[in-house]
Amino acid sequence: MNAKARDLSSTIRLTIPGRQTAVRDGLRDLLDTLLLQSLPEDGRGTAEIVLAEALNNIVEHAYAHHDGEIEITLQLRQNELLCRISDTGLPMPDGKLPSGVLAPLGAFEDLPEGGFGWHLIRSLTKDLTYSRDNGRNLLSFRLDTQQSPA
Repeated sequence: MNAKARDLSSTIRLTIPGRQTAVRDGLRDLLDTLLLQSLPEDGRGTAEIVLAEALNNIVEHAYAHHDGEIEITLQLRQNELLCRISDTGLPMPDGKLPSGVLAPLGAFEDLPEGGFGWHLIRSLTKDLTYSRDNGRNLLSFRLDTQQSPA
């Protein structure tokens, strides 16, 4: 694995730099682990979508003005994947997760920038929580490994 990763059978811990190329490489490394390879195709697809959206949001927003690392912990429990993502970037606006409610669509040039990712994250996860503790953003959620991303 290119990133700093530890695979402890049903638990994976991965630390990646908060940069776009590192997210792509880190996702590839995660998807290559035995833990995620053991998931049904739909569950693996759901995990990839949600992790990609969450990690890209951290890079684009939390680390927009400074560098840092992103810590990812995944734990498999029966038909659920427990996910925890931590970073030292900027906090969420107002200390809350975005609503993820899609704005009404109009003309192509009027489409909002963003919002689609949080809609996907909220639609595909369970028990989505965010907190800020000692300068760290903590995002956690559960994924049904049997759920289809469609």
